[in-house]
Amino acid sequence: MTIVLLGGLWLDGSAWREVVPEFERRGRASVPVPPKGLTLTDQIDAVLAAVDAAPGKAVVVGHSAACTLAWIAADRRPEKVAKVALIGGFPTEDGKPYADFFEVKDGVMPFPGWEPFEGPDAQDLDDRARKDFEAAAVAVPEGVARGTVRLTDERRFDVPVVLVCPEFSPAQAREWVEAGDVPELARVKHLDYVDIDSGHWPMFTRPRELAEILTAL
Repeated sequence: MTIVLLGGLWLDGSAWREVVPEFERRGRASVPVPPKGLTLTDQIDAVLAAVDAAPGKAVVVGHSAACTLAWIAADRRPEKVAKVALIGGFPTEDGKPYADFFEVKDGVMPFPGWEPFEGPDAQDLDDRARKDFEAAAVAVPEGVARGTVRLTDERRFDVPVVLVCPEFSPAQAREWVEAGDVPELARVKHLDYVDIDSGHWPMFTRPRELAEILTAL
């Protein structure tokens, strides 16, 4: 099955450049989907196009905020999505903004710098990695960040989900889900947790290990 890769905020398709060759070595096809358009609907359409183009079913991988995009794919295409993998994030509920987390300036949400991510999120990124991230960062259009999430198909809860836990542990994630803090995942019928020893961006710091986890899905 094709692995459809969705990066989080400020990331383009190049975020997966160290992971894709690892898939190829394991005989798995993958498709990084770069952010397209100025609205959340534009980005959803790009994801669904990649899912629809995949032969057979697809595994949809969402990172950080894009966990919601991956979950929307399961909602819109439950018959085409074999499994959803969520890396370091959780799906937003129906009716809430997609990713209205940081200040919007001149119609976009730029990368806010590293201060909000100091600690477990970015502790494994060295100075070079941080500079590379900043240079490649793509400002998020306001229409994406503040777009309203719509989930309508109850069949999404039948799609198996794997939560890949980077800067938090599987035990912490399980506690949040069981406490009702992640309502969408609390209703998933098949939910597994996988640990990865990294910060928030394992595609940069643990690409081989991340590829191994995703290939095994």
